[in-house]
Amino acid sequence: MSVADGYIALVTPYNEGCAHSVSALTGTNVNSKIHLLREYLAESERHPEMSHAVFLHAAGDARVAPFNLREGAPGETLIDVAAVGLCGSDLHYYKDGGIGSAVIAAPFVPGHEFSGWLTEDLPALGLARGSLVAVDPNQACGHCEHCREGHPNLCPEVVFIGAPPNDGAMTERIWVPTSQIVPVPQHFTPSDAVMLEPLGVAIHAVDLAKPRLLERVALLGCGPIGLLILQVLRTVGVGEILVCDPQPHRRALALKLGASKAGESVADIAKWTDGEGLPLVIEATNAPEGFRDAIRAARIGGRVVLVGIPDGDSYVVPAAETRRRGLTIKFSRRMGHVYPRAIELVALGKVDVEAVVSHRFRLDEGPEAFRRHAANEAGMVKSLIYPGDPAPRRR
Repeated sequence: MSVADGYIALVTPYNEGCAHSVSALTGTNVNSKIHLLREYLAESERHPEMSHAVFLHAAGDARVAPFNLREGAPGETLIDVAAVGLCGSDLHYYKDGGIGSAVIAAPFVPGHEFSGWLTEDLPALGLARGSLVAVDPNQACGHCEHCREGHPNLCPEVVFIGAPPNDGAMTERIWVPTSQIVPVPQHFTPSDAVMLEPLGVAIHAVDLAKPRLLERVALLGCGPIGLLILQVLRTVGVGEILVCDPQPHRRALALKLGASKAGESVADIAKWTDGEGLPLVIEATNAPEGFRDAIRAARIGGRVVLVGIPDGDSYVVPAAETRRRGLTIKFSRRMGHVYPRAIELVALGKVDVEAVVSHRFRLDEGPEAFRRHAANEAGMVKSLIYPGDPAPRRR
């Protein structure tokens, strides 16, 4: 395969005036592909603002394509994307084509965990052009009852970067509301700043759980959010933390980050507690059975916090077991105003966000990252995509 042949296979323009797709190019001879590539490059020269992005078209369909950067609106700032995380919710869009009512009706750019460099000075924030910043993707309305009561994560009028139909940061540049820019310490790396968003989700979950001093806790799921919850729990003085996850490499990482015991399933927690269960259970899986397993891991009168989003958008719940245990159950969604605490936990070394990152990809490798995570490939935990880095450091 020639260089032009390989490159053109990546070019799947999402512009109305260019209808060539990867499938349309399959079987096309090299000369035809080179001709199409020249047409594309000529178009790029006529529109230098054109960048590239990862688009989700439908379930199982991620493509890299040219992306026309829109004009900025008043109150917005343009940033060069430094790094963007592949979140579990991004993966749900890829696997299921949506989450609840948020469905892929047209191709969109995912990516709500991201950091970037400012392209202009922001004197009001004390930031100079080129400063590394994080971005809070959750722009709540600020006026509804839920916002006024301190729950911006539950705002029904929220505009969330990277949730359809709003394009996200799996691209090279993005306009963001200036109000959502979060300054970070100068020594932070792009990955540190990216991981503040999932760390914020973990902090919010622990806030809802209200763990007690030296209380034993069960944690179901050792994906990125579960591993961050584990570390946050250790900072608040809980007792034993018993975790379970079906993937051995994630159990090993949980033990390294401070779990007391790590088992393959909730049956191990039952064995370790002689069938009694634990007073606090935090669920952070993507399994429809996660709710059921959280109930079975809880003792009578216990508390359960559900953080994970189940595949297929449905839970499996045994009603009798839930009622007979008299459980208090809370659902956790996104986060509130937690960035200051997230920054402090990372700056003080209380939470090691870098330890959770297992893989790094270039922008043109984004579809591969989605595919490998969806396949539950061994060794995958958390992946970051680096739009401007041709050779991100890999593990």
